[in-house]
Amino acid sequence: MTSSGPQEPFKRISAEEAKEMMDRGGVQVVDVRQPNEYETAHLTDVTLIPVDDIYGRVDEVSEDKDVIFLCAMGVRSALACEIAVAMGRSRCYNMEGGMEAWKAKGLPFETGPYEG
Repeated sequence: MTSSGPQEPFKRISAEEAKEMMDRGGVQVVDVRQPNEYETAHLTDVTLIPVDDIYGRVDEVSEDKDVIFLCAMGVRSALACEIAVAMGRSRCYNMEGGMEAWKAKGLPFETGPYEG
């Protein structure tokens, strides 16, 4: 179930909720891990922006779509949500548990280098 903490300007979603949103379409998925982490397991059709690069690349984060941020466990993606909101984005979602939760649920993923 979608939730947010009392001081969080973003919503927290499960891997299943993220998959439902992606299946409906009209969302951007931003993977904030490092390229070597991405290569081991990633979702299709994502934008790879390592969390340390969010400030400088915020123009690549949609202003008019829901944006799902993900990382390995959900910590760096929460930070990325905070940064994106501070930079003017308002429809940010943190996928709780990150790729580890996604894989644990048996949801589809790929391997290989970033080709975005």
